[in-house]
Amino acid sequence: MTQTRAPGLVPAPTTSDRPPTSTLVNGYIPGRRALIVGLSVLAGFLLTVVWSAEFVDQTIGDNMANALLGHDAKETPIAGVAAGIAFAFVSGLAGTFTACNIAAFGAVAPMLGGGGSRWHRLGQALRPLGWLSVGMIAVSAVYGAVVGLVGTRMPQFSTAPNVAGELSPRSIQSMVVFGVIGLVMTYLGLAALGLVPDPFARISPRFPNAPMVVMGALIGGFLIGRPFPLFRQMFRDAAESGNPLYGAAAFTLQSIGNIVIMAVLFLLLTYTVGGRLHRWIAANPRRITVVTAVALLVAGVFTFLYWDVRLLARREILPWYPTAPWV
Repeated sequence: MTQTRAPGLVPAPTTSDRPPTSTLVNGYIPGRRALIVGLSVLAGFLLTVVWSAEFVDQTIGDNMANALLGHDAKETPIAGVAAGIAFAFVSGLAGTFTACNIAAFGAVAPMLGGGGSRWHRLGQALRPLGWLSVGMIAVSAVYGAVVGLVGTRMPQFSTAPNVAGELSPRSIQSMVVFGVIGLVMTYLGLAALGLVPDPFARISPRFPNAPMVVMGALIGGFLIGRPFPLFRQMFRDAAESGNPLYGAAAFTLQSIGNIVIMAVLFLLLTYTVGGRLHRWIAANPRRITVVTAVALLVAGVFTFLYWDVRLLARREILPWYPTAPWV
């Protein structure tokens, strides 16, 4: 019996182009990969041009923290462990939309392909989010404990103003951390397209959740370079406490606060429109490859250019970097 299809529809492929090697590299290779990379790099660059740290840090972050805490978060000292724990979580929520946190959106793309009932899709989404949290909490807790032990001697503890033409130790730490995170995410985006080897190819058969754990570790790593003013206030409080347990708890809650809004939005998206997304992806599995690669490439390019190249221009070490009038 001869089957027909509506004009313009492309039948879904039944086999992948290459064997899948991990959750980030499913083996379905899209066409025009050079175009996908070029447009993603351009989008990441343009995002650095229009991004205003002052707006997200002050207009969004400070106002949200002030409203949740009921007082001026910057001007009110953190009094005691309980206040510090509350401040850590609230400042994490307030920092959801800071520049480094947009990179976290690249981690959720591989979770979009689940089918079944709404509750089944919700359960499927909770598992990778759980593994994402494992990597994030491990890095946050360890770094927080280190801050509790030696934080007063670390570059992030300094309050020295930045000077034009020079890089402070605090700025160097941010550049190194976010530069590495940006390059790692860019590489993972290229790997999703099959342009470079999958770094999880050997470990994924035994530990299939390894990519999500690593993505979580990258999100936890944001704290190591973060210059967000409310975070630095929490950093100094944990460092001055000399208590590694308090530092670990505060930094863990800071990271959880950073992703809780995005996690809730993602779960709502999965619950409400996940079925339609599943059908759209099932029609052509290469679509999830494109979504994953674009998310990682845009986030990676943005993170590297914003925290390394644009930062050098802001310190007047590079002569110029294009920015929008409102930046």
